[in-house]
Amino acid sequence: MLRTEEIQVNMGPQHPSTHGVLRMILKLDGEVVVEAQPDIGFLHRGIEKLAEKRTYNQFVTLTDRTDYLSSMLDNAVYAMAVEKLMGIEVPERAEYIRVIMMELNRIASHLVFVGAFGLDLGASTPFIYAFREREDVIDIFEATCGARLTYNYIRPGGVMRDLPLGMDEKIRAFLRKLPSRLAEIDDLFSRNEIVYVRARGVGIISPKDAIDYAMSGPNLRGSGAPFDVRRDEPYSIYDRLEFKIVTQPTCDCLGRYLVRTGEIRESLKIVEQALDGLPEGEYTAKVPRVLRPPAGEVYTRIESSRGDLGVYLVSDGSTSPYRLHWRAPSFINLAAVSQMVKGWKVADVVAILGSLDIVLGEVDR
Repeated sequence: MLRTEEIQVNMGPQHPSTHGVLRMILKLDGEVVVEAQPDIGFLHRGIEKLAEKRTYNQFVTLTDRTDYLSSMLDNAVYAMAVEKLMGIEVPERAEYIRVIMMELNRIASHLVFVGAFGLDLGASTPFIYAFREREDVIDIFEATCGARLTYNYIRPGGVMRDLPLGMDEKIRAFLRKLPSRLAEIDDLFSRNEIVYVRARGVGIISPKDAIDYAMSGPNLRGSGAPFDVRRDEPYSIYDRLEFKIVTQPTCDCLGRYLVRTGEIRESLKIVEQALDGLPEGEYTAKVPRVLRPPAGEVYTRIESSRGDLGVYLVSDGSTSPYRLHWRAPSFINLAAVSQMVKGWKVADVVAILGSLDIVLGEVDR
């Protein structure tokens, strides 16, 4: 009988397939993973502590730097917490604009996932296709708020500025174009036999285990659990919109991929409905230049691109938060990776980690 010794291998933090600065400590028996431990913290900046030294408005710019692929959603959940604390009523037009921007950002984020997951499986072409479509969304954001990554657009009371003239048609043109482009990606990648071999049945996590790990977002729905904050605890105007909660029963890498491509199509429907119902009116409420909420505490949550994103905010009546906690779905989803990679080979670790779609800025905060 051939005897082998277990070895320990560091995957990262410089490894290009770790989706940021992540170190995975792998214990291997040959090529098979016996044990895996994620080592995080390389991007830690301490935004929760920094919040205590910033005014409520100043902190909006720091929310952009957590999940930097979904900055609009990060802006929104924090703005909602401040509004809840102060009792600010957001104008109808601002709510519709917020939903349009959040869903466009979800599309852009999922397109990055599609391209990056292709790279994880060894295919470079899908990355180029996905970023071609994402560029259209980024152009919309740049025309709206002047930035392409960290938007600082959704603020307590509403949004930074109204939609520019002609933006309605620009967004509708994108909505008309994307379905045919998604069909190209499906032909190239989603129905590719190699993708099925590499992703089907790999990195399985059962619905019970996913719930026990407090997973959320596409990773939870990829295990067949139909939980979505937009439907189960509606906020903004989501209770007025019709959309489907996309789930997959396979509980594997392929299921998590297909959930996200399905969600892109659902987000297109949401944006179109919001554009059709976009009312006239103010784009922001009248709020003081310096915000000073009454003493108290609130918790708000939204469905971000990566899952259940929450903000716990405590005020002592001053112009800065007394305490802020950021519930980061990437951080919580990453906890399950140790179980998911056991028994798989090193190449599969890359696919499994890629299917979780973590953003290390959000993990480390």
